[in-house]
Amino acid sequence: MRIFRSLGTYVALFVGAAGVLLALYAWRLPPFASSVERTNDAYVRGQVTTIAPQLAGIVAEVAVQDYESVAEGQLIARIDDRIFAQRVAQARASLAGQKAALANSQQQRRSSVAKIAANEAAVKSAESAFETAAANLARIQPLARQGYVPGSDLDVATRQNNQASAALDQAKAQLEVSRQDLQTVIVNRQTLEAAVDNAEAAVNLAEIDLANTRILAPKAGHLGEVGVKLGQYVQAGTQLTSLVPDVAWVVANFKETQLAGMQVGQPVRFLVDAFGGLEMTGHIERFAPATGSEFSVLRPDNATGNFTKVAQRVPVRIRIDPGQPHMADLAPGLSVVVLVDTASAPDAAAVAAR
Repeated sequence: MRIFRSLGTYVALFVGAAGVLLALYAWRLPPFASSVERTNDAYVRGQVTTIAPQLAGIVAEVAVQDYESVAEGQLIARIDDRIFAQRVAQARASLAGQKAALANSQQQRRSSVAKIAANEAAVKSAESAFETAAANLARIQPLARQGYVPGSDLDVATRQNNQASAALDQAKAQLEVSRQDLQTVIVNRQTLEAAVDNAEAAVNLAEIDLANTRILAPKAGHLGEVGVKLGQYVQAGTQLTSLVPDVAWVVANFKETQLAGMQVGQPVRFLVDAFGGLEMTGHIERFAPATGSEFSVLRPDNATGNFTKVAQRVPVRIRIDPGQPHMADLAPGLSVVVLVDTASAPDAAAVAAR
C-alpha cells in the first residue's frame, strides 16, 4: 500500500512537472527561451492590378484566356473602334480647316501690308497735288487783287486747292483704315492660332481614345479569371480581368512583443503550406509605420468602456531571396509560416538593396 502511495506521488509530481515545463515552453520562458520568433499570420503578397477599359463600347475581341501568361504590351481585349476612328478623321478634318484659315490670315496680312504701301503712295501723290494747287492759288491771288487776271481764274484756283486738300485728307484716312485693317488681321491671327492649337489637341485626344480601344497588359505577368466576353458592352472602369506580375514578397504580422531585436536585413526562413512546408529564405525589407489596427476601417477606441490589453500586430515586409526553387509558383495570398532569428546579424547587402 505504501508502495502504490509512493508511485501515485511520483506520477502526480511527474504530471505537475510536465505541466510546468509545457507552460514554460508555450510561453518561451527559461529554459525554453529562444531568439527565434515565429508567426503563422503571414502571407505571400504581389501587385495585383485590375485591368479595366477607359472607354465604353462593345467588346470586339478577347485575345486571352483565364490564368494565361502575358508579356508587357500584349493585347488583352479590343473595343469596337469604328466610332473612335471616325472621330479621329473628324478631328483631323477640323484641324485642316483651322490651318487653312490660318494660312488665309497670312495671305490677308500680306494684302493689308500691300494696301498700306499703296495708300502711303496715294498720300504722297495727294500731298504733291495739294502743294501744286496751293502754289497756284498763291500766285493767282495777288494778280486777281490787282486786276491782272479775271476773277474766274481765282475761283478755279481756289476750288482746285480745296479739292486737293480734301483728296489729301481722304488719302490719309484711307491709309489709317488700311493700318487698322492690318491690326485686325494680326489680332484675328492670334485667335486662329489658338483655334489650330485647340484642333490639334482634339486630334490628340481622339487618337488617345482610339488607342485606348486596345486594352494592353501594363507589364508581364499572369492573368486571373477573364470576365469579359465577346460582344459584351462595357463601361469605363468595368473590371475585365486581373494581372499578377511575376514579383512577390511576404508580409508577416508579428506581435509587438516579438519585435525586440528585429532589424532590416536580418535573414528569414519561411515555410510554404502549399508546397508541403517547403522552406524558403528571405530578408526583412522594412517595417510598417503603424500597427494593423491603425489601418483598419473601424479603428478601436480604447478610451471607452472596460479595457483589456491586446498585443497588437505589426506588418513586416520580407524580400524573397532570388534563385530558389518554386519561386515562379509563389502566388499572392498563399499562407506561410515565418521564422526570424533576432540574434542574427543583418545582411549589409540586403540593407543596401531595400
